[in-house]
Amino acid sequence: MVNLSQNKVPMPEQDPEIRNKNFREVATGYTAEMAMEEAERCLQCKHKPCMSGCPVRVRIPEFIEKVAEGNFGEAYDLIATTNNLPAICGRVCPQENQCEQLCVRAKKGEPVAIGRLERFVADWYMSNRQLAKPEVEKKEQKVAVIGSGPASLACAGDLAKMGYEVTIFEAFHVPGGVLMYGIPEFRLPKALVQMEIANLKTLGVEIRTNMVIGKIYDVDELMQEQGFSAVFIGTGAGLPSFMKIPGENLNGVYSANEFLTRINLMKAYKFPDCDTPVRVGREVAVIGGGNVAMDAARSAKRLGAEEVYIVYRRSEEELPARLEEYHHALEEGIKTNFLTNPTEILGTDEGYVRALKCVEMELGVPDASGRKRSVIKAGSDFEIEIDTVIMAIGQSPNPLIRSTKGLETQNWGGIVVDSDSMATSKQGVFAGGDAVTGAATVILAMGAGKQAAAAIDKYLHGLLEDPDNPACFFTVTRPDN
Repeated sequence: MVNLSQNKVPMPEQDPEIRNKNFREVATGYTAEMAMEEAERCLQCKHKPCMSGCPVRVRIPEFIEKVAEGNFGEAYDLIATTNNLPAICGRVCPQENQCEQLCVRAKKGEPVAIGRLERFVADWYMSNRQLAKPEVEKKEQKVAVIGSGPASLACAGDLAKMGYEVTIFEAFHVPGGVLMYGIPEFRLPKALVQMEIANLKTLGVEIRTNMVIGKIYDVDELMQEQGFSAVFIGTGAGLPSFMKIPGENLNGVYSANEFLTRINLMKAYKFPDCDTPVRVGREVAVIGGGNVAMDAARSAKRLGAEEVYIVYRRSEEELPARLEEYHHALEEGIKTNFLTNPTEILGTDEGYVRALKCVEMELGVPDASGRKRSVIKAGSDFEIEIDTVIMAIGQSPNPLIRSTKGLETQNWGGIVVDSDSMATSKQGVFAGGDAVTGAATVILAMGAGKQAAAAIDKYLHGLLEDPDNPACFFTVTRPDN
C-alpha cells in the first residue's frame, strides 16, 4: 500500500540546546515502524529515476520495497551489491542533490527519505547480522591501494569481491581517511566507520597503517619490489588552504584540517582523558561556507566557545554547505556573517589572535561557477573581536605522491586520469576521489573508487598500453575485438 503523505517521516534528533554541548550523534535514526512507514511512500517507478542520481548505483526502489515489507536483511543484501559503506553513505551523502532530487514524489511534496532508509537498513544489519565472507575464486594478482578514505575503501571492497589480494596502505595509525579525521562524531560515529572497515577485512582486505607511501615505499617500489600488479591512489585532499592574509601565523589560527583532526581522530574533545588538546577561545570565527566550515563551527560550539561565527564572502543563497547541516548549525546557536571577507587577523603583543579585520562584500556578475562574484564594498572595513580563527576555505591533494616518476598532475595538485578508466599517465596506476578532483563528497569519491576497481580488473585481464600514445592512457583488448 502506497503512503500518500507529501512529507517525509521526521527524523528523531537530539534537542539543539542539549546536542550543542555533546558529541553524540545528532540524528538518532528511524525505528523499524518509521522506516516501513517511510518506505511505503515510494511509488516504485518503472524507470527508477532516483538510481541515475546515485554515483554507486544503489538499487533504490528494490531495497525500499523490501523495507516496506519488513525484510530488512534482504534490503541490506540489495544495497550491498553496489555499496560497501551504506551506514556511512546514509549519514553523510548529499541525497538532496542526488537520488532524492530525482524522486518523483518531490514534484508534489518531499522526496522519499532514501538516505534515512539506507542508514536504517545498514544500522539494523550491523546490530542483527554478521557479514558473511563471499565465496570467490582467488586471483594471483595483488593490488595496492594507497590511502583508506572512501574512494580507496570502495575500490578495495570491489576488488576483494572479485578475488584479488588487496592491501591498503594508510599513513595514519587508524584507517578511514577523511571519514575518521574530517567528519565529526556527531555526524558520523567513528565506531561505526570501523565496523564498516571491519566488513572489508572480512572480505580479505589487508590494511597496513603507519605506512606513508612516498617515504617508506614509492609507487615504483610497490610494483617492482613488492609484487603488486596494479596500484590505486586514493590519498584524498589533506593539504589545507589559507587566505595568505597578514596574521595567519598568530597563535589561535587553525586550518579546519588540523582543528578537526585533533578533535575527531585524536579525540581532543575528551581531553585530558586523551593525549591531544585543542585550544578553543570564547569567540571563534570560521572562514568559509562549506560542510567543513559547518563541522568546524559546530565542533567549536561543543568545545565551549560562547560565540561562533561563520564568515562567508557570498550570501546565504550561495552557501555550498548541505542545507541540513546549515540548519543544524543555526539551531545550535551558530551565528553568520554573510557578504563578509577577512583582510587581516589582528593579534596581541603576546602573539595571540584578538580580532578579525573584514570588509563588506556585495554581489556582482556571475563567475565561471555560475555564482555571483563577490566584490568589495568601498569604505566598509570593520573588526570582529575574536580569539580563534579556523580557516575552512578548501584543501588540495597531498603533494607527496606527486613526486612519483611518470605521474602527470594538474597545476593545483590533482592527479590527471582518464575519466572512463581512472587510469593515470603511469601504466598500471589508477587514481580517484579527492586526489583527482580536489575536495568533494564521500559518495562521489566512492563512485570513482568503484569505477577504478572495474578498470583495474579489465587491466589485469589484458588492458594494453595505447600504441599510438604510449605515454598516456590505456585501452582494453576485448575478447570480441
